[in-house]
Amino acid sequence: MSRIPLRPAINEASAVLAAAGITHARNDAEMLAAHLLGIERTRLALVPLIEPDVLASYRDMVARRAKRIPLQHITGVAAMGAIDVEVGPGVFVPRPETELLLAWALAFLEGRHAPVVVDLCTGSGALALAIAHARPDATVHAVEIDPAACEWAQRNIGMRAAMGDTPTVLHAGDVTDAALLTDLDSSVDVVVSNPPYVPTNAALEPEVADHDPHWAVFAGPRGLDVIAPMTSTVARLLRPGGAAGVEHDDSNGALVAEGFVRCGFVDVREHIDLAGKPRFVVGRRP
Repeated sequence: MSRIPLRPAINEASAVLAAAGITHARNDAEMLAAHLLGIERTRLALVPLIEPDVLASYRDMVARRAKRIPLQHITGVAAMGAIDVEVGPGVFVPRPETELLLAWALAFLEGRHAPVVVDLCTGSGALALAIAHARPDATVHAVEIDPAACEWAQRNIGMRAAMGDTPTVLHAGDVTDAALLTDLDSSVDVVVSNPPYVPTNAALEPEVADHDPHWAVFAGPRGLDVIAPMTSTVARLLRPGGAAGVEHDDSNGALVAEGFVRCGFVDVREHIDLAGKPRFVVGRRP
């Protein structure tokens, strides 16, 4: 049987995904094709023809995505900074918006030798592991309460360590616990967190509502049930001059900033994402 042009297959897939209501249909169609072929997305043009069995597998993947199964559940990986981590059912899928928090943390750490970093609500471990990859001299701690997510995080920690990254230390714990990581009190250079922060009545895309773990997404009526009590823990962990960045719902930037100020932070600032929405708050311990 003759080989089949790839570009028309991607065009067909893009149309199918667009009809299913997927916003970035072309992107997802190309990402699925690149994953199936084992190449970078930018190299798709170098593969003009595919075998019929490859086309059948591709159409199957596209059909799954059209059912609003997350792209990352189909490919099995999610990107964060310069690394990929494994994800799937039972763990929150990292979002591109968190790349901004990662960039802020790495910029703050510039010039600091052998820093100590804590990632609260680590989920798959993506943010902690991206920092550990970028800063091999850092000691990175990751905290997660959910056993299923801890399994994903530990798997990713082992995978990244096998690839040469400095191993991240995983802790099973509650980020709102006043006794969390007391042995690190006043010794941490940077705390980062992408915690549950969505108000419980929020309407979400099916990929989130039906596939991300509820506990990793929602945080009470205002979306602050984790962030509010966690902020004092963050302040306790930081060394003088250390800083924290916490992602939040776009409706809560001012409230999170106020919480930082109440806990003694200075230089408190709200950061917006690429869509111009409030996305994370940073502050420094005096």
